[in-house]
Amino acid sequence: MTKLKLGPLADDKPVKLTVELPATVHRDLVAYAEVLGRTSGLPAPDPAKLVVPMVERFMATDRAFAKSRRGVAHPRAESSERSG
Repeated sequence: MTKLKLGPLADDKPVKLTVELPATVHRDLVAYAEVLGRTSGLPAPDPAKLVVPMVERFMATDRAFAKSRRGVAHPRAESSERSG
């Protein structure tokens, strides 16, 4: 079984995203979506829906990015603390 970095996508409110991708990247997104569908037993997701979780995963695992953010408050955390 293939071990992908992304798991099944949460059924979430769609996010409108406008980006310009090279054709090779789009083909890879389509192929990734197909593999993700096969490995999860679900239909292949829309390749555009992969972009956000991939970027989130990339940022979450980027050690240099995490190191640079230490000591800097995260805007989402601040807003949730105020509302809680």
